[in-house]
Amino acid sequence: MWPEEFSSLLDGAEEVTLTSPARTREDGSHSEAIRRQALKVRLAQADFERIWPLAEARYRLQGQYAGKAITLIVNNPHYSQWHPADGGEVDSVSDSGRSYSTRHFIVHFLLDDVRETADA
Repeated sequence: MWPEEFSSLLDGAEEVTLTSPARTREDGSHSEAIRRQALKVRLAQADFERIWPLAEARYRLQGQYAGKAITLIVNNPHYSQWHPADGGEVDSVSDSGRSYSTRHFIVHFLLDDVRETADA
């Protein structure tokens, strides 16, 4: 299960379709085309660093995505164009009046249906 403490990080996630055409490799073999559903999320750097240890593992979701599972893409070569990318900085002012910047990343989670078998 996706840790409850991180469930708010998926609020505002955008459902997207990852597509990449089949390619011919240097050795002459062919890769298959990629077409996968995913969630695209913009996270503060601190939040991204907190979920990094969960990367490349599949987690079931609850709430609005109940019945789905996600996998954070970080270094899988098949999905290299969707690896974490710069999401810009947001400048803010603290309650004390001091200016600060928060760096963000754009990340993608593969989104799959979770199918459970049940005895009839």
